Amino acid sequence: MERLPTPSGERPNESDASPESAYTATATINEQGIVTEWSEGARRLLGYVHSEVVGQAAARLLAEDVGESARPDAAGRERWSGTVELRHRDGHRLQRGLLAHRRTATGSVTEWLVVSAVAGEARTPGGEALREWVFRQFPDILAVFDADLRLVRANAGMERALSFTEDQMRGLRLPEIAPHPVSEEAETKMRLALESGEQQHVEAYIHPTGVSAERGWSTSLAPLKDSGGRVLAVCLAAHSRSGEYLARQRMLLLNDADARIGTTSDIRRTAQELADVAVPQLADFAAVDLLDATHHGGGPPPVPSAGPITMGRAAVRSVLEDSPASWLAAGERTLYPALSPVAQCLAQGHGALYEGSDPAIVQWAAQDPQAAWIREVGTHSVMVVPMRARGITLGVAFFSRHQCQEPFGSDDLWLAEELTAKAAVSIHNSRRSTRERTTTMTLQRSLLPHALPDQAALEIASRYLPSATQAGVGGDWFDVIGLSGARVALVVGDVVGHGMRASATMGRLRTAVRTLADVDLPPDELLTHLDDLVIHLSADEGGTENAAETAGGIGTTCLYAVYDPVSRRCTLARAGHPPPAVVTPDGAVRFLDVPAGPPLGLGGLPFETFETELPEGSLLALYTDGLLEARDHDIDEALDRMFQALARPAQTLDTVCDRVLAAMLTHRPDDDIALLIARTRALHADRVAAWDLASDPAIVAQARKSVTDQLTTWGLDDAAFITELTVSELVTNAIRYGQPPIQLRLIHADSTLICEVFDSSNTSPHMRRARTFDEGGRGLLLVAQLAQRWGIRHALIGKTVWAEQSLSGN
Repeated sequence: MERLPTPSGERPNESDASPESAYTATATINEQGIVTEWSEGARRLLGYVHSEVVGQAAARLLAEDVGESARPDAAGRERWSGTVELRHRDGHRLQRGLLAHRRTATGSVTEWLVVSAVAGEARTPGGEALREWVFRQFPDILAVFDADLRLVRANAGMERALSFTEDQMRGLRLPEIAPHPVSEEAETKMRLALESGEQQHVEAYIHPTGVSAERGWSTSLAPLKDSGGRVLAVCLAAHSRSGEYLARQRMLLLNDADARIGTTSDIRRTAQELADVAVPQLADFAAVDLLDATHHGGGPPPVPSAGPITMGRAAVRSVLEDSPASWLAAGERTLYPALSPVAQCLAQGHGALYEGSDPAIVQWAAQDPQAAWIREVGTHSVMVVPMRARGITLGVAFFSRHQCQEPFGSDDLWLAEELTAKAAVSIHNSRRSTRERTTTMTLQRSLLPHALPDQAALEIASRYLPSATQAGVGGDWFDVIGLSGARVALVVGDVVGHGMRASATMGRLRTAVRTLADVDLPPDELLTHLDDLVIHLSADEGGTENAAETAGGIGTTCLYAVYDPVSRRCTLARAGHPPPAVVTPDGAVRFLDVPAGPPLGLGGLPFETFETELPEGSLLALYTDGLLEARDHDIDEALDRMFQALARPAQTLDTVCDRVLAAMLTHRPDDDIALLIARTRALHADRVAAWDLASDPAIVAQARKSVTDQLTTWGLDDAAFITELTVSELVTNAIRYGQPPIQLRLIHADSTLICEVFDSSNTSPHMRRARTFDEGGRGLLLVAQLAQRWGIRHALIGKTVWAEQSLSGN
């Protein structure tokens, strides 16, 4: 090739003095035809240096007399190729083949990359020698069969695949070289290629006797024609499909693992699923050992960096039906010495491959009696993979081969790590779910009442059943609250959601209900305040993670009922909660027609009270909706079952609870269930005494005498002193600061004596600290010291100041 002239002012490139080597000339031209880049190869080809071309029109590089028809036309194309006559810097012309690609430079700006290959001095031989080398050294199988379908040529790939030399195979037909039905099919396709002159394919895989299908080859058969188009022979070309086959098997195994590993929250079952998937598809033997998870807050202990380690066998699987006795069964524990590959794997935190003759395996099998089986069964290949999930080491998976003769490879280790990772994630999630469920149940049970209060108004029994689903424990709850005047409040609620948040919200609401009940709010007003609280909780949690899941308790339902044993009346209100059922002493069962009211947290909607009289001995059943949501029967059938269970006579309320749950549930519930059963009692007229008092200070002495006489009638003379002082102070305050009418009431409720004074004033008395020489101001302080409890109960008109004293210590 001619020497390129050196531009003026430049020294010749010393490399130009040596024999020419091949190079590529490249240039970049924008959409306006301006050269934007110019390579060293382009300089060598046309002689122009970078500064002489960049920024100039590319058309300057064309020969001057080239017509428009001879100029490159790439309009609307993504690439262009052709021969162009170019002008060298020294003026002479040269014909060059160009290849141009349209490409996006930055943003939407496009440009053309133009390239041209410049041949150098020949460095490889040509002709027959090169063609022979290609045929002989081609990595896949190549063979040529003549018109009689007898082999005439075979390359090294064919010789290696069939374990014969070309001389040994020459003159034989394919079925004679590799007897197999697929060889017969291939020969039929070769004959068809000879006759039709068209390429044929064999969908099956030709392989020699004794070689498995995954070691076969995919085969194509092409007719070989002379210059006149006459078919003279057939070329057989085959490529090994072992990698393809194994890759497909790995994908199938991974797909199988997705469906079979982690089907339940049972940790041992998940470990066994891993072993079952691995054997025999991947290994002849598989074992899964887990670290102890009973310490460190339910998580596994830290893995020691060195030294022996104890683990529990969670799963084992072998292709052998009768495993040696030294193989640990699931549930047993084993100590791995520090020198064992298992201990090393856990310490290093990554999987490893071992041959049976590896010193680590030999030494382990020799020193550890529990590893003697490795030699007994002839194990020749081992994989050890740590089970890790979210940075936590859970255990180790052990795989080995003794029947399959091929050792484990890097692809097998990758597959084992993928399978082990799937099982590890499932086991980790199961453990975490178990810990969270245990924590949530502990929290919830700590928030539920441990013992129902002693009171005279109701006999009560309760049940709480957590759900059996993966969603976790919900926010169902109940409570029994003693109120003034021997009354009792019953509460049942259901917080939306499951888990720790639901339990925490339930605890907040239960505390709020107790606080509101303590000031004796009517049921509808109590639910209104509770509704406001839920709205505030929702606003507070609006920006927290997973707030939408619980929404601060929006949608929570609640039923609040207050029973008065003196009047035997029950006042109720509900916020989206199922209505309570009542069983009268004659066995009739019905729902109380309590207005539904909206669930808590919606705001702006009223709650209504419902009041009814309950005969003594009536049963009142409060429950959450989980009781009626059984999956194997509809709501009407569920209600019939509940009514029948409630109507059946029973000696104890615990029996009633058990009957209701047995009738409603055929399995562990899908949702939490809270059940509260109460039997009403009554305080008859002989246990209640009331007096209307005049608003006159002189009446205080008469009130004290009336109370003393009543206590004598009840046989409570020992309580007379405290009761007289209490009555004296409460009546005096009512006369001095209240308004008529004034009423005094005394209630004897089992072990409690209640004194109540009503007046029509809405002002609330309060304790104050009296100074040394003050003549008053100590009345309520004295009552608070003498009474077990005291308080104020407001009504639409007036208030009642009450005080309770315990009779058990008198």
